[in-house]
Amino acid sequence: MAKTLLEYADWLTERQLRWPAPPKSEPAKATPYLKPLTAIKAVSWNVYGTLLRIADGELLFQHPQAIRMEVALDKTIQEFNMWNSMTRKMGKPWEYMLQKYIHALEEQQLASSGRKGDMVEVDASKLWLKLIGMLDKKDYQYDTSIYGDLDGLSGKVAYFFHSALQGVEAAPNAHAALLAVAGGGFRQALFADAQPFTVTQLIKALREQGPVAAPDSLFQPALHTLSYLEGVKKPARTMFLRAMDRFNKLGLEPENILYISSHVRGDLAIAKSIGIRTALYAAEKIALRADPEDLRDPAMKPDRLITDLAQVRDLIGV
Repeated sequence: MAKTLLEYADWLTERQLRWPAPPKSEPAKATPYLKPLTAIKAVSWNVYGTLLRIADGELLFQHPQAIRMEVALDKTIQEFNMWNSMTRKMGKPWEYMLQKYIHALEEQQLASSGRKGDMVEVDASKLWLKLIGMLDKKDYQYDTSIYGDLDGLSGKVAYFFHSALQGVEAAPNAHAALLAVAGGGFRQALFADAQPFTVTQLIKALREQGPVAAPDSLFQPALHTLSYLEGVKKPARTMFLRAMDRFNKLGLEPENILYISSHVRGDLAIAKSIGIRTALYAAEKIALRADPEDLRDPAMKPDRLITDLAQVRDLIGV
């Protein structure tokens, strides 16, 4: 039987491959505001820049530094033995793949979301499925016992490519914070711009801080709102309304939900506009998206501010 994505990620770890390093820590100047919130029954988290520290502060599909794209694409081509099935043209294999990658990326970005003003989210697995489809025309072969069908393969290629592009690690005390919320009887979910490999990245990183039996031991997956599944990304208001709809079905109102993120405009501010309680995670400069004027605007200012994820316990009383 083919490996699951998490099993595949563990297998890569066993091989001791070299990945880009997570970002160096540069603390943000902020003072926590930890007054307990009442009536909270659920906690929802942003991922990149909040639970996960990531190089460049956010997940990228195309890195502005050409060398980073070169290395990630070259490693991916070699790892999955793609070169023999690629069209032979002048130049290096990664240069040819980059052209095809950008074309496939732009095609997804230009697709219609079906709702005016919403930004379309790219699905990394579908992007690589299209690129692999070009290779398949030239009799591309791979080990189905490891990678599974084409959908399984494309998901693993996407995970590998992004691992080679940007380093990640769990934010300090992420494991302890999630464990405390789950152990306190609160419902817990992810609300994030995310990819099919995001939860795997998160679980892998959390296991560096402490044991995680399975994703559903910390979260209620049915409450996740992830952009690649929704087809749109923040700041699309549609994302927030869909997230709220999932909580509503469990009898939870906006004031019962605490949303934690390192982004104000286009994230916490929109959540606040529909009544969700908000907390800004202001720990590091690289991920923090909070202008002083946003923090002075009553319509955008988060309800609370934390500088350590473990401080969520002060906010919800666990």
